[in-house]
Amino acid sequence: MSSPRANATRFEYFDTPFAALAHRGGWDEHCPAPLENSLRAFEHAVGDLGYRYVETDVHATSDGVLIALHDEHLDRVTDRRGAVSELPFSQVRRALIGGTEPIPTMDEVFEALPQTRINIDIKQENAIVPLVDAIRRHRAQARVCVASFSPTRLLRFRRLMGPTVATAASMDAVAWSAYVPWLPRLINAGVQAFQIPRTQWIGPLRVPVLTAWLRSVARERDMRVHLWTVDGQQEMTELIDAGVDGIVSNRIDVLRRVVAGRGQWS
Repeated sequence: MSSPRANATRFEYFDTPFAALAHRGGWDEHCPAPLENSLRAFEHAVGDLGYRYVETDVHATSDGVLIALHDEHLDRVTDRRGAVSELPFSQVRRALIGGTEPIPTMDEVFEALPQTRINIDIKQENAIVPLVDAIRRHRAQARVCVASFSPTRLLRFRRLMGPTVATAASMDAVAWSAYVPWLPRLINAGVQAFQIPRTQWIGPLRVPVLTAWLRSVARERDMRVHLWTVDGQQEMTELIDAGVDGIVSNRIDVLRRVVAGRGQWS
């Protein structure tokens, strides 16, 4: 039997029939892609388009400040260079996303979006404790779901955070759930969601991740299945028809139009 913690229905985070998630704040013609993870992007998704769910990634600076940023380095999306974990926040704060927007701290994200559900991906080990502290500080336990590609990071977060915060399976657990019917009972205890790509490149092969086995495991354990990152209208429609519980997208304008057109917009 599934443990109480493994039951997604018990978590307020999953209280909508379908979750439309704005990836890194999302973008459309009003919020250019280079502004990903900026407060401007998040506030556009939530305030202008009415998104209830957003997605972001977290890193910690060398002095322990938790920021919302996807990359380990500043180079790609800001006007400065360097590894976030090796820089104090005073230097990271000077970096501007797209040359115009400061990198927000997670404190600022929580404060700017007090009613919003936030999906958070832990990118490095040094971000775990600051994330636990930030969630507790803002009493955000009921409105976050935490994920990580690393099973070690995810396990440490769960041990520190306790059973009050929803979590998503690591990619190792996803792989077993997609192809081995009996092992997920052993390795997926305590997670509430699979957050996955539809397919994944493994060497020269493009391998399906959204398999019948994985969907069966999700149904059996009352877990949710969220697909990332889906930007095409046709694929969005196909996945919703297939019964997925949520979609993470950069094209938040397209996703909103598709979901609203089906009467599933919350």
